[in-house]
Amino acid sequence: MPPMVVAMSHDLGLPLTQVMQVTGVYLFAYGLMQPVWGLISDRLGLVRMMRVTLLLAAGATIASVLVPSTQGLLVARGLAGVGFSAAIPASLVYVSDTVAAGKRQRELTDLVAVIALGAAVASLGAGVLSHLSNWRIAFVVTGVSALLLVVKLGALAEPPRTRAHHHFLAPLAEVFRSRATVLVLLLAVAEGAVLLGSLTYLPAAMESSGANASIAGAITAIYGVSVFGFARVANYLSRRHVSPVKLIAMGGAAALVACICAAISQKPLNAAVATALIGMAWVFLHSTLQTWATEVLPSARPTVVALFGSGLFVGSALAAVLVAGFAETNRYGDIFLLAAILTVPLSVLGSRGRAKWSGT
Repeated sequence: MPPMVVAMSHDLGLPLTQVMQVTGVYLFAYGLMQPVWGLISDRLGLVRMMRVTLLLAAGATIASVLVPSTQGLLVARGLAGVGFSAAIPASLVYVSDTVAAGKRQRELTDLVAVIALGAAVASLGAGVLSHLSNWRIAFVVTGVSALLLVVKLGALAEPPRTRAHHHFLAPLAEVFRSRATVLVLLLAVAEGAVLLGSLTYLPAAMESSGANASIAGAITAIYGVSVFGFARVANYLSRRHVSPVKLIAMGGAAALVACICAAISQKPLNAAVATALIGMAWVFLHSTLQTWATEVLPSARPTVVALFGSGLFVGSALAAVLVAGFAETNRYGDIFLLAAILTVPLSVLGSRGRAKWSGT
C-alpha cells in the first residue's frame, strides 16, 4: 500500500491521516494474527494453513476494490492482513524444519531476498498503476495472485510434525519463560518501527517533495534489488564464518545512515540511497535476528517465528499510527530522525544480546 497512499487519499477524498490508518489496520491485523497461526500450524499443518489463509487474503483483497465506504475498506484490509499474516512465518518454519542447521542462515537469507524482490516488484507495480491508471487494479492483481498460490501450494508436501504439546497454549508459556526469546521479540518490534516504518513513509515523503507516484514506487523498488544483491554478500560472509554479532552491527549501521540520509532530504536521490541502505540493513540485521528466532527455542519454533513476525509488523503499525500527524503536516524529516534515534539501542542491544546467547 505505501506507494498508493497519496493516490488513494486523492481518489477517495480522504485526508492522508485516514489512509495511513487503513495501512495501520492492515499491519496491526498482519502482526497480531501471526502468533495465532503459529499456535495452529502444528495442529493444522503448515501447507494446509497457508492455503486456507491465502484463500481468505485473496477474497478480502479483491473485496477492498468493491467496498463502498471507508469503514468497509478498513474491514477488508484488516481481513487481508489476517489472511496474509500466515504466509511468511509459515515459509520460514518450513525452511527451518526441512534444512539442516548449518545451512539454515544461507537458506533463510535467500528466502528473505526473494520476499524482498517480490515486495520490490509489487511496490513498482503499485506506484505505476496508481500514477497511470487506478490503485484498485493493484489490489485485484494481488488477490488473483493469492488465488494462484492456493492452487500451486497444493503440490507442496507437508514437513514431518516433530513438535507435540499437550496444551494449545503451552508454546506461549515456553516462550515467555525464555529471556533470550523475549529479547528477540522486543528487538523485532523495534526493527519493525525502524525498517518497515521507514519504508512505509518513504513514498509519501518523496511525493511531498515533488516526485510522482511512479518515481516514488520505482525508488522504493530499489529496496528489493538491494536486498537481493546484499543477500549474496551476506551468504559469502556467512560461509567465511563472520559472526552474527558483526552482521547485526553492520546492519544497524546501514539502518542508521539510511535514516539520517532520509531525514536530511526526501528528494529522490537521498531516498534512493536510503532505500538501498534499508535493503542492506534488512539482509544483515533482519535476516540474522530472524535466524536467531528460528534457533532460540526449537521446541516452540512456529510460535517464536510467528511472534517475531508479529512484533515486526506491530512495530511498523505503531510507527505508522504514532507519526501519522507528522506526515499530515509534511514533517517527514522528523519521522526519519526519530527512526535514526531508535536504531541506536536496536543495534547495541541486538549485538550484545546475540553475543551473550550461547544457543543452548
